[in-house]
Amino acid sequence: MNSPLPDLSADLAYQKAILSSVSRTFALTIPLLPPQIEAVVGNTYLLCRIVDTIEDAAELSPSKKQSLSRLFLDAVLGSIPVELFVVPCLDALKNYPNIDELDLITNTPTVLRILHTFPSEDQAAISRCICIMSEGMTRFHGKQTKNGLKDLVEFEEYCYVVAGVVGELLTTIFCNYSAEFAKQIQGHEKLAVAFGQALQMTNILKDSPEDHARGVSWKPSNLTQENLLAIAYQKLLDALAYIALIPKAENGIRRFCFLAFGLAVMTLEKIATRKEFNHTTEVKLSRNTVWIFYGFTKIAASNDLLMKSFFHLASTQLRKLSAQNY
Repeated sequence: MNSPLPDLSADLAYQKAILSSVSRTFALTIPLLPPQIEAVVGNTYLLCRIVDTIEDAAELSPSKKQSLSRLFLDAVLGSIPVELFVVPCLDALKNYPNIDELDLITNTPTVLRILHTFPSEDQAAISRCICIMSEGMTRFHGKQTKNGLKDLVEFEEYCYVVAGVVGELLTTIFCNYSAEFAKQIQGHEKLAVAFGQALQMTNILKDSPEDHARGVSWKPSNLTQENLLAIAYQKLLDALAYIALIPKAENGIRRFCFLAFGLAVMTLEKIATRKEFNHTTEVKLSRNTVWIFYGFTKIAASNDLLMKSFFHLASTQLRKLSAQNY
C-alpha cells in the first residue's frame, strides 16, 4: 500500500510568507507565474537567497563562506542531513542583522521538503543551478577586494554564476511547462544568460556604495561605470529578445519576465542619469513607480511593440552611453 503524500500546505504557506519578507521584488513577480510553476520558481529563489545570504555576510572570512557554501550544496544534493548545514550556519551568522534571512536559513528543511515534491526534471535543473552558483561563489569568495574584479571576462563569469545560471534554470522550467516555448528558444539559449546577467549587473551597480563601504567591489577594475552601463544596455537588448520568444499565450511568464526587466531598465537609467550616488536609496525606484509599471505589464507584456516602445523611451541615457562605447 502506497504511503499518503505529505500535507505541504503549511510548508507552502511558509514559503509564500518568507518570500515577501526577503524580497519585495520577487514577491511581486513570482505570483504572476502559472500556478504549476509558481511554487517551483519561488522555491528556487529561496534556495538562491540562502546562497546569497552567506555571500553577503560581511563578518565571515572567505574560507568560512566557502565551507558553509559547500555544506549547503551537500544538503541540497542530499549528501548530508540538512541540520549539518543549518546549525553551523546559524552559529556563524549569530551577529547577522537580517532576521528574515536568518529565519529562512532556520527553515532550510522546509524549503528542501518542498523541493523534493517537484517533478524530477525540475529538481535536476534546480540542483544544477545551485551547484554552479554555490561552487562559483566559492571561487569568488577569495576574490573579494576593494579594487574590484580583474577584467570584463571575470566580471561576466561572476554575473553568470550568480544570475546567468538562474536565467538558464528559468528557461528549463518554462520549457518543461510550455512545449511551444521549448521550440521557440532553440538556438537562442544564450539570451537566457544575458537576461539573468542584466538583472545582476543592475544589482551590482545599484548596491556599489554599500559594497564599497564594506571594502568590496564586484565591478571590473579596468572599466568605468559608463562602460558598465553601456554593457548592461546590450544585455537588456538580449533580455528583451528573450521575452519576445515567450509565446504570447503564456502571459503570466511574459509578465514575470517583463516586470523584472522593466524595473532593471528604470533603475539603470536612474543610475546613468545621476552618474554619482552615495547610497542605494538614491537610485531606488519609488513604490508608486513600481506599482504603476506593474499595472502597465498587464497590457504591455503580450504586445511586443509596447514592450519595445517602453524600452526605447525608458533608456534614453543608457542608449547614449551604449552609442559612445560601441
